[in-house]
Amino acid sequence: MDIVGKRRLFFRISGVVMLLSIVSLLIPPALNLGIEFTGGSTISVEFGVQVPEAQLRDALVDLGHPEAVVQPAGENKFFIRISRLREADALLGVTSESEVIKQRFDSINLSEDVAAVTIFDVSSVSGVIAKDTVRNAIIALIVASIAIMFFITWAFRQVPNPFRYGVSAIIALVHDVLVVLGIFSILGKTLNLEVNAMFITGVLTVIGYSVNDTIVVFDRIRENVARMPGEHLAKVVNTSLLETIGRSLNTSITLLVTIAALIFLGGESIRSFLYVLLIGLVTGTYSSIFIASQLLVSWETGEVARLLRRFRLLPSRPQA
Repeated sequence: MDIVGKRRLFFRISGVVMLLSIVSLLIPPALNLGIEFTGGSTISVEFGVQVPEAQLRDALVDLGHPEAVVQPAGENKFFIRISRLREADALLGVTSESEVIKQRFDSINLSEDVAAVTIFDVSSVSGVIAKDTVRNAIIALIVASIAIMFFITWAFRQVPNPFRYGVSAIIALVHDVLVVLGIFSILGKTLNLEVNAMFITGVLTVIGYSVNDTIVVFDRIRENVARMPGEHLAKVVNTSLLETIGRSLNTSITLLVTIAALIFLGGESIRSFLYVLLIGLVTGTYSSIFIASQLLVSWETGEVARLLRRFRLLPSRPQA
């Protein structure tokens, strides 16, 4: 099977997916940010009887929170995201807004039953903390990418052009992160899926998995370069992919089954993390097989240089 010979098809598929991701990210809001990034409050509430979601929304609108996002989180349970709540102030005679909301929820009447609140938990994050979270997340991603590139370049220093291995791994990594961001952007616009602190944890986990899978393929390429001296890189890479593709797919399928089980059986608090892992696992497996290693061949054959010249990112070759 000639996987390397179909590399342009794989590049086109990735190009289309990345283009859709970029378009979605350019349409505001780029991502449906949680309170860890925007600042605000969340309320976890559980009722003794079944309460219609619309009734909660109406109660919050009456209390001055038309921006409230109400999400079912299980039987008679809801997860509510609103702007930052006012705290109690005894000197000014101000009752905390969370207590006012709890009292309103307690007073919801459903025929003969009163929807008594059995659990009411409130968490708040200030805008300053949210900005620090965003800054630290971006710094972590940049530092991790640079460290990975230099480590791979050093680890593969015994093969020709080791820097290409590091750059190819980073390009595959950027591909994976951009696809995850794009899909979360689309789901945020359509299904109101939020990006929270667990999202950052998930992205860093995806980076680790993607790079690990890529290094496994690169390591086999390094071994086959020594075993097949003088052979064209395209054949070496294709042989290496055929030898490692089974391992990559088996590992990914096993993890997919585990993640799917956790999505259906796990709690609401880790669901965003699991969605990132699910998307990142698929795109990470794809990029390690069909993007990172294929870039080495395209670089070797001059396709990368020709593409850069087409977009005027490299000077044209002087004509003889």
